[in-house]
Order: sequence, then structure tokens, then C-alpha cells
Amino acid sequence: MKILGVDPGTARLGWGVIDNETMIACGCLETAAGLPEERRLEILFDELSKLIKQYRPETVAVEKLFFFKNQTTVIPVAQSRGVVLLAASQNHLPVGSYTPLQIKQAVTGYGRAEKKQVQQMVKSILKLKTVPRPDDAADALAVALTHQFSYKFKSRVK
Repeated sequence: MKILGVDPGTARLGWGVIDNETMIACGCLETAAGLPEERRLEILFDELSKLIKQYRPETVAVEKLFFFKNQTTVIPVAQSRGVVLLAASQNHLPVGSYTPLQIKQAVTGYGRAEKKQVQQMVKSILKLKTVPRPDDAADALAVALTHQFSYKFKSRVK
């Protein structure tokens, strides 16, 4: 199953496409700080729509806002997440949402794993030579892997 994983953010939105534990592509969409927020969100929507058309994922997985230490970033991240959901819906794609705890648990086996541990496991699981860069792209791949593992588990339980 081809999955588009997304780590939402307004300034930087990480994305990664996997297919059966093989990385197809990954990257980061960035918007300029001086742009009005509605323009930044429009850019993210347009670029995500292009990625969906280019890679044709079967599903989208996105990080869920569960708890945020920095209150100044929670609203822009939530808006970015809304753009991801809209792009998926406009392209008739189902969406899976996962908390940071669920992602860490799925990828490392430990819900309180450090960011570097998650990145190293992404590298290992996907059999990559190096950790994907930037960090946002590695995080997006971790979201996609979480969705894949969840899907496989649910398929076995049926």
C-alpha cells in the first residue's frame, strides 16, 4: 500500500511516501515567514495536491495534535493539519491520524523515545544509508510507517 505521511506545520511541512516499507520519496514544503497565513495555507494545499497527483498514494497518514508545549505554534500547526485533511478529502483519500506517542511506540517500541531514536529506526526499517533530511521529512516517514504497521495489524486481527 502506498502511503503519504505528513508532519504538519505552516513554516515547514514534512512529507514522505512509502510503499511496503520502501521509501519512494520525501521532502519538506516551506513557506516564507512574511506571507499572510491564508497565503501560506494556500501554498501548502497546492503543493500537497501536486504531491498527491504525482505519487498517487492510496491513503494519507498525518500526525495528530495531542499535546503541545508551545502554545504559540499549536494554532498554525492545527491549520496546517486542516489543509492536509482537505487535500486528502479533495482527492478522495482515506486518512489515518496518529499521536506522537503512537508514532514513537510503533516505530521504536517505546512511546517516550527521543527524536533521534525515531529517525534511526526510520533509517533502519526503510533500509536507508542515512537518516532522511530534513527532520520534518524523517518525521513524516515515521507517520507513514505507523499507518502501515497499524493497517497490517488490523488486517491480521480480522
